[in-house]
Amino acid sequence: GRAVIPSPGELLRRHGLSARKSWGQNFLHAVHVHEAIVRAAGAANGRRVVEIGAGLGTLTAHLLAAGAEVWAIERDRDLCAVLRTELANAPGFRLIEADAVRFDYATAVDPVLGKPTIVGNLPYHLTAPLLFALLDHHAHTADWIVMVQREVADRLCAPPGNRVYGSTSVVLGRVRSLELVTSVVRGAFVPAPRVDSAVIRLRPRAQVRGDVGDERAFRGLVRAAFQQRRKTLANALRSLGDRERVHAWCAAASVDPQTRPETLSPEQFAALQRARESDPAPTTETPAGNGDA
Repeated sequence: GRAVIPSPGELLRRHGLSARKSWGQNFLHAVHVHEAIVRAAGAANGRRVVEIGAGLGTLTAHLLAAGAEVWAIERDRDLCAVLRTELANAPGFRLIEADAVRFDYATAVDPVLGKPTIVGNLPYHLTAPLLFALLDHHAHTADWIVMVQREVADRLCAPPGNRVYGSTSVVLGRVRSLELVTSVVRGAFVPAPRVDSAVIRLRPRAQVRGDVGDERAFRGLVRAAFQQRRKTLANALRSLGDRERVHAWCAAASVDPQTRPETLSPEQFAALQRARESDPAPTTETPAGNGDA
C-alpha cells in the first residue's frame, strides 16, 4: 500500500511552525504533483537523489517510499528539526544542513549508485543562483527535476527566436535538454504563492551543443549579448571588444553581426566564444554574472 505521508499543514501544526515569508517558503501539498516529481526523477531502489530545500520532508517521504536514497539539503534550523524528527528512522535518508547554493554536488556521486538525480522546489529568489550552482556541477549530476515559477519555466524552455528566450536558456540549453514535466497551480501550496509554477526536467545532453574553452567567459559573452537584447549582436557585444574585433568574431563564427541576440542558437553562441578565445588581442573581461532566470 501507499505510505501515509502527513500533509504540510499537519506537519506545521505538529511542530508549532509557520512558513517563513522572508525565505519565500511555500510548501507543496498536492500529492499528484509529488508523484509526478517522483516519476520524473526515476526514484527507485539503486537511485540516489539530492533534494534541494527539503522543507517539511513531504516530497522527501515520497522519494523514500519509492525506494530512493535521499540526501536532503535544508538550511532552516526549524525545518531541519522537523526532518530529523519525522524521517530519522527512514532507511536511505540523510539530512545535510547546508546552503544548497554552496553545496558540492560532486560529493554525492557514488561508485555503485552513480551520479545523483537532483530534485527541488527552488525558492523564487534563489532560482538563478541554484541553477548556476548546479551548472557548475553539471558533469557530476544526472537529471535535474526542479519546480520553478511558471514564467521562468517558459523562458528556460523557449527556443531561439522566441521573445522570452534569454541568456539562461542558452547557457543551460547548451549542455542540457529541457522539458516541461507538469504545470502546478498556486493552490497546490500552503501558503499559496501569488504565481503559478511548473516542474521541468533538465537532462544532460549526450552531445554538448558547441564546445567552449572557458565556461565562465562563455556565460559572460551570452549575458553581455542579452543585456541589450533590442540591439544588434554587433552593438550588444561592444562591451567585450571594439567594433573590428566583434565583427571579426562574428565572421569567424559565421554569424550575422546585424542579427538580434535572441535569434542565435547555443551552438552559434559557442562558436562566437571560440572565435573570441582564439583572438590574439587582449580581451576585455566581463563579470560572469548569474544570468536572468
